Amino acid sequence: MSVLFTNVRILDGSGAQPYAGDVLVEGTRIARVGRGVRALSLSGVTVIDGAGATLMPGMVEAHTHFSWNDQATLGGIQRMPTEEHILWCAHIAQRYLDMGWTSCMGAATAKPRLDVVIRNAIESGQIPGPRYLAASQEITVPGGLGDETPPHLPYAEFSFGAIVSGPEEMRKTVRMFLKYGVDTMKLNLSGEYIAGLPAEFTPMTDEEIAVAVREVRLRGKRLSAHARSSESVKQCVRHGIEIIYHASFADEEALDMLEAAKDKHFVAPGLGWLINTSYNAAPWGITPDKAREMGYHRELEVACETLKKMHRRGIRVLPGGDYGFAWMPHGTNARDLEYFVKHLSFTPMEAIVAATRLGGQIMMRGDELGQVKAGALADLLLVDGDPLASITILQDRARLLAVMKDGVFQRPPPIKTAQTRWGASVA
Repeated sequence: MSVLFTNVRILDGSGAQPYAGDVLVEGTRIARVGRGVRALSLSGVTVIDGAGATLMPGMVEAHTHFSWNDQATLGGIQRMPTEEHILWCAHIAQRYLDMGWTSCMGAATAKPRLDVVIRNAIESGQIPGPRYLAASQEITVPGGLGDETPPHLPYAEFSFGAIVSGPEEMRKTVRMFLKYGVDTMKLNLSGEYIAGLPAEFTPMTDEEIAVAVREVRLRGKRLSAHARSSESVKQCVRHGIEIIYHASFADEEALDMLEAAKDKHFVAPGLGWLINTSYNAAPWGITPDKAREMGYHRELEVACETLKKMHRRGIRVLPGGDYGFAWMPHGTNARDLEYFVKHLSFTPMEAIVAATRLGGQIMMRGDELGQVKAGALADLLLVDGDPLASITILQDRARLLAVMKDGVFQRPPPIKTAQTRWGASVA
């Protein structure tokens, strides 16, 4: 099917200013982009008159946990029965697509094969969802983040993460996840306050990490890491772990190391986690005072300054992350773009580029994802209004007039008349 978006304002994801034009989609890809009113022929295509709405690339969530089930604790997430859990993941995949996230980078799953099964179901067309790169469980050490086993019940089924001790246990666990078919292996290299561990705690040895890196690279796969402490960020750079989650406490040496290797790494800080846990989790027992006592207020303050420095140094910092807890449910992920503008001094354009063009890069498809250009995959959002004037528009499902992935409408446009003009007015 060929679809022509006409009378739209094109925000193409490159960082260039928007312009009036038309976009022709043929099959799964963008065939042509024309500048000006009625720049392309209307003959033989389905015409969608945007009535001045903004056409932009589908967004990429760089730090996704489909299996986090909007609960308040790690145990509440992990102990959901497997049958219900896979249905939950399928439901959430649809929710992400509905909210304009056409690609997602898996950042860890609560059970060994949930991510792989969902990815395969999306790719085969069994369920709707974003294109997805599947992650392993979080791999941790005894007493580290993700080790939820009680002393009297030391069984893996009770643990949020896969627990290893020493290089050979690491090798065995990594090989198991590779056998299951993950795209990305996740290592927990630092602590987390909500688990009772200082964020600056760095428990995994270089020997354990090196084994994981070797095994993953043998299969041509990728690694990511939960790395809040400065030392854990340095471990990521030393070992070439491409995707770094959080990086709150990276010191000047760590920032220098990252900047020197900035073409090899992505940082997805999960800023929404720090903000919402600090100030919006009181109904679940984490009052602002409690959050301050735990250390989250300090980490938020430090992280904002650290991430501003990263941004100034040209290190790739991407929005999204850790949505799926009770106080930051799935579907509210676009808050991160607002947080980048409000707390990290990004311009709205920079935040959108981070969620689109840089998102295409983290998906390893930078030449064909995250931009509106000829030859790119037709992942497109039609937005009622101007996200550059109000970045919060992207949080409102009603303002996302249509969602297209691979040239197919996942959310069709709300057609009002025979002229296929949008029912919603332009802001």
